[in-house]
Order: sequence, then C-alpha cells, then structure tokens
Amino acid sequence: MVNKKALEGYGRNAIESEVNYASPYRIIQMLMEGALARLATAKGCIARNEIAEKGRQIAWCIRIIEGLRSSLDEEQGGEIAGNLDALYDYINRRLLDANLNNDVEILDEVTHLIEEIKEGWDGIPAEYH
Repeated sequence: MVNKKALEGYGRNAIESEVNYASPYRIIQMLMEGALARLATAKGCIARNEIAEKGRQIAWCIRIIEGLRSSLDEEQGGEIAGNLDALYDYINRRLLDANLNNDVEILDEVTHLIEEIKEGWDGIPAEYH
C-alpha cells in the first residue's frame, strides 16, 4: 500500500522544485492547473458530503484566483488586464456562493471560465513567454 502522506510530500516537493525553475508564464499555468484541481476535488467533496474539506478546497481556489488577480499589470495589460480583474472578482464571488450552497453547477461554471482563460494563456506563442 502506498503511503498517502509520502505521495503528498513528493507532490509538494515536485511542485516546489518546478516553481524554483519555472518562468513567470509557467507559474501562471501552474496556478490555473491548481485552481482546476481544487475545483474538481471540491466537487467530489460535495458528492461525498465532505463539507469541511469542500470548504478548504474552495478557499484554496479563492487564494489561487486572488494570486492570479494580484499578478495583473493594468499598466502593461491595459483593457485585457482590467477585464481579467473583473472576471477574477466574479469567479471568487461565485466560489463563495458555491461554498455556501454546496452548488456543483456553480463549480462547473467556474471551471469552464478558468479553462477558457487557461486555453487563451496556453495559446500565447513561445516568443512572448
């Protein structure tokens, strides 16, 4: 039997190692991937009636979105940065609603929004990374 704590530790160490060498572009990708993983876990928690863990996963996702939001540079990003700021604010308000109401449909909505943002981010040509 695989030790769950050991796997969690390995995963944490692997992520920390990647962050140490990642470009800012890759770090944003990792944050989005992390948010999507937290959303999927939160959905599972709702299905299993693990309400406390659902709350932790959604709170973690909110912190990730706030990290993405705080990294926006409205001076360089202009209108796009302003639009993302508003979208991140909306996402976090929806996450609060999902948490309060154990609403999987809201989590699906937020997942879709983050996937769209990530798809755009992933499509940025390498010369702009």
